[in-house]
Amino acid sequence: MSRIMAIDYGTKRTGIAVTDPLQIIAQGLTTIPTAEVFDYLAEYFRAEKVEKIVVGEPLHIDGNPTKITHLVKGFANKLRQLFPAIEVVMHDERFSSVDARAVILQSGANRKKRRDKALVDKVSAALILEDFMKTSGNW
Repeated sequence: MSRIMAIDYGTKRTGIAVTDPLQIIAQGLTTIPTAEVFDYLAEYFRAEKVEKIVVGEPLHIDGNPTKITHLVKGFANKLRQLFPAIEVVMHDERFSSVDARAVILQSGANRKKRRDKALVDKVSAALILEDFMKTSGNW
């Protein structure tokens, strides 16, 4: 089998999470500078089989797009162009960053860890992936 990947796109940093090959467990993989994301993904895809990329779609509470939604959709379109063999889908990411901070706090992480934005992005990607897996019937 192959993995499912989730991406929490940001203008500075991008969080990435993946499932195991059996698509049972979702876990944060890394956070990388957004400028390096396509090179990182190309290298990752050479080493690992990924069947689907879930891109977190930023929306306001009322469902309207945020100020970066158009950037995220452009990012998703570029993923489709660069990696045509991998399905790219958008998934609502409302509250993922807030939920990620709560998860980090509950984990007992110290103050420095809780303020680590890279960790928040990676955990956000994992939460997006978990929610996608639950709502798509994969879990």
